[in-house]
Amino acid sequence: MATSTSLLLLLLLLSQPWAGTRAETEAVVCAGTACYTAHWGKLNAAEAQVLCSKNGGNLATVRTEKEAQHIQRALAQLLQPGVPLAPRMGKFWIGLQREKGKCLQPSLPLKGFSWVGGGEDTLYANWHKEAKNSCISRRCVSLMLDLSLSPLTSSLPKWSEGPCGSQGSPGSNIEGFVCKFSFKGMCRPLALGGPGWVNYTTPFQATSSSLEAVPFASVANVACGDEDKIEKHFFLCKEKATDVFDWGSSGPLCISSEYGCNFNNGGCQQDCFEGGDGSFRCGCRPGYRLLDDLVTCTSRNPCSSNPCRGAATCVPGPLGKNYTCHCPQGYQLDSTHRDCVDVDECQDSPCAQECVNAPGGFRCQCWVGYEPSGPGEGACQDVDECAPGRSPCAQDCTNTDGSFYCSCKDGYVLAEEDNTQCQDMDECEGPEGSPCDSLCFNMQGSFRCGCLPGWELAPDGVSCIKGSMSLQPSAGPPQGENTGDRQGRFVPSATMSSPTGDLKSTSKVAPAMRKPSLPLNVSVTLVPLKTLAPSEPHGVGMEPSNYHPTATTSHEESTGGDFMVQQRDDGTDGQKLLLFCILGTVVAILLLLALALGLLVYRKRKAKRKEKEKKPQNAADSYSWVPERAESRAMENQYSLTPGMDC
Repeated sequence: MATSTSLLLLLLLLSQPWAGTRAETEAVVCAGTACYTAHWGKLNAAEAQVLCSKNGGNLATVRTEKEAQHIQRALAQLLQPGVPLAPRMGKFWIGLQREKGKCLQPSLPLKGFSWVGGGEDTLYANWHKEAKNSCISRRCVSLMLDLSLSPLTSSLPKWSEGPCGSQGSPGSNIEGFVCKFSFKGMCRPLALGGPGWVNYTTPFQATSSSLEAVPFASVANVACGDEDKIEKHFFLCKEKATDVFDWGSSGPLCISSEYGCNFNNGGCQQDCFEGGDGSFRCGCRPGYRLLDDLVTCTSRNPCSSNPCRGAATCVPGPLGKNYTCHCPQGYQLDSTHRDCVDVDECQDSPCAQECVNAPGGFRCQCWVGYEPSGPGEGACQDVDECAPGRSPCAQDCTNTDGSFYCSCKDGYVLAEEDNTQCQDMDECEGPEGSPCDSLCFNMQGSFRCGCLPGWELAPDGVSCIKGSMSLQPSAGPPQGENTGDRQGRFVPSATMSSPTGDLKSTSKVAPAMRKPSLPLNVSVTLVPLKTLAPSEPHGVGMEPSNYHPTATTSHEESTGGDFMVQQRDDGTDGQKLLLFCILGTVVAILLLLALALGLLVYRKRKAKRKEKEKKPQNAADSYSWVPERAESRAMENQYSLTPGMDC
């Protein structure tokens, strides 16, 4: 029983992914100007980022397919090919996250996620499935790997997004994380010309003996010889010149006369030449030259390695020892003298008005209110916004240099909305009060003054003066009319007529009603304004014109009618005229009511008559009925003969 239990525990331990497989807790791959490290560890995304940042890095970015291949190689080293693991999926954190409150953006390659190390969004993506549209929590991305299989560069790991985990709960299937460290440059690995080994310690505290590129500021620990006699050397990767990194050593390391060129090609990059005394030296093929380390070869054409970047082109120098990068027109070399940056031509003010810089060039534009005077990028001329057909103003438009302004005719003011539309100005309620001494009527673009009964307009058309007049009988409609100007001056005509103008009036006065004619011998005395009794009705006296002035009194508003109040002889005539109108209206209404009542009675009687005619008759109606007679006492036997009667 104890033996079977021990075997079961051993099988359970061997089935775990960490059992017998983690001799190396991390793996390092360096390429270009960056190193990638893969780590085991059940941590949440925040804890993994802290570990990466402690050594000067961040959770890894996967901006390109080539970068994904570098990370794939690091994961392959971590999984140690040849050691089988339990068949299960494992996930490794990378530096792609989406903060709380930010939602999914399906149209973008990164779906709204961003790199923790900063930088712009990238076009490369390798999602396992569509990300969830969750805005209420932070989401993080990991790489999915089948732990039972060795990672293949032909099948790059897919991206999986999910919760970022919490302390003590890293997340489902989280097995580790990947970090990225960036550097100014790299040194070539040290070449050994004899027995020995080399171990590199990177600035981010990773150690490895097999790096394809060694990051700047790394230390190389070299041990030469066999177990009996060991010589140790230390080297530092330094920057000898701009973008030139080297160890500062010359000649192959750990050379042995016993092996000569037979051991690792003598440590030479290209050719190894042996001497007669067991010594050897390195050489280069045609078209290449040996560098100062006496091991590495470089092309005699310094441009063969494409040292210039971007739009810059490489031009070899004399004897092939140096080169110069040249930029196309509109660009200039940056501080490294290997790449090009755009030249801002607008700093020299080449345009008449506005200059817009563009990559490799510039273009000229005109300011608002101007347009090019001709084809090409020449001078600019003013745009006439007030030209016929393009004026934005409702009334008057005045063009200015590069702009315009609107104005309104007398009686109108600019609307405050856009200063292009005009609205009527109410002169009767201006800031300085009414321009009239008595009554004031506002009209579209104008106004007019009026006076109370017993008063008439003065020649200035504004003030009222006391006056009297005799009214002549009128056999027909009056022909004369009054005219006025903007200042309210009116010239009365011989007779008075209703206004017939086309313009609408904004004042509340109905069309004028002609006053009944009075006998010629009647003299009307107008009561002065200051002697009018409060009980007297106040009529409105005004001069008619070709406009339609309107005014509303309290009586009009209650009855809904519009009328024009004409000048009257006195208050008595006005009262009589009003009484006649009221009585006439009442009589007319009574007559209409009587007519309607008679028509109703007539229809009711006619309906009853028709109803009787349509009533069905009884069959007995064709017979005539005789009066009833009293019945005699019945005989005892109606069939017996009465004595004395014959059969």
